[in-house]
Amino acid sequence: MSRLLCKPFGTHGKVHEITPQSAGWRYVGFSLYRLRPGDTAAEATGDREVILVVVEGKAAFAAAGQDWGVLGERMSVFEKTPPHCLYVPNGQDWRAEAQTDCVIAVCSAPGHGAHTVRRIGPEGISLTQRGEGSNTRFINNIAMEAEDWCDSLLVTEVFTPAGNWSSYPSHRHDEDDFPRITYLEETYYHRLKPKDGWAVQRVYTDDGSLDEVMAVRDGEVVLVPRGHHPCGVPYGFEMYYLNVMAGPRRNWRFLAAPEVQHMMPK
Repeated sequence: MSRLLCKPFGTHGKVHEITPQSAGWRYVGFSLYRLRPGDTAAEATGDREVILVVVEGKAAFAAAGQDWGVLGERMSVFEKTPPHCLYVPNGQDWRAEAQTDCVIAVCSAPGHGAHTVRRIGPEGISLTQRGEGSNTRFINNIAMEAEDWCDSLLVTEVFTPAGNWSSYPSHRHDEDDFPRITYLEETYYHRLKPKDGWAVQRVYTDDGSLDEVMAVRDGEVVLVPRGHHPCGVPYGFEMYYLNVMAGPRRNWRFLAAPEVQHMMPK
């Protein structure tokens, strides 16, 4: 199995825990809780900021000394409604108690104390089309560059219809040379509909020193340390993924792969 493909530990509790140390990089962390009603999850952020994304279900949250009430609405991520999220800066605690079966993603990156705790969405998040033809997909931007809510994190959701490609044309963001390109590590948390479906993701560099193609199943995470990283889903399945990116600066600038340069806007 590819070292870039992370399978869940199980079906209940903390089923993913990706740290900079385990991934062999410097910035992005990602963990995932699958909880039953009454279950709790709680963490201290330490020197990292987090965005808690209620992927599915409902949970009551407390964070940074405040009660945020019950967050979450969609019971299936494929309802494609805007997510309920909570930003918690470094040096704080958070706690969640599941009100229904729920899935909570913990997206993390270095925090610098420049932003305060806040609720993100569902207000202000709207499903937006990107691409055309078999490259069409739909985006819920949670905290991208235009939203000045974080110190380091860039987080978004993507829904890819059956038979389509996503994160395409192939592109990379693996050099710290702003404004030409920025260095951003990235994780993909994948979901498939139906659950026994599958997708493919390729992670490759221009020189071929990294070139891996992975069959991705529901609930798995793909690490993108460098290189281009397109993914596609066969006819008959739908694909969702939650992207987490972070690097030395909070800007998303990328370069297209040489073989797809002719597809890029002039």
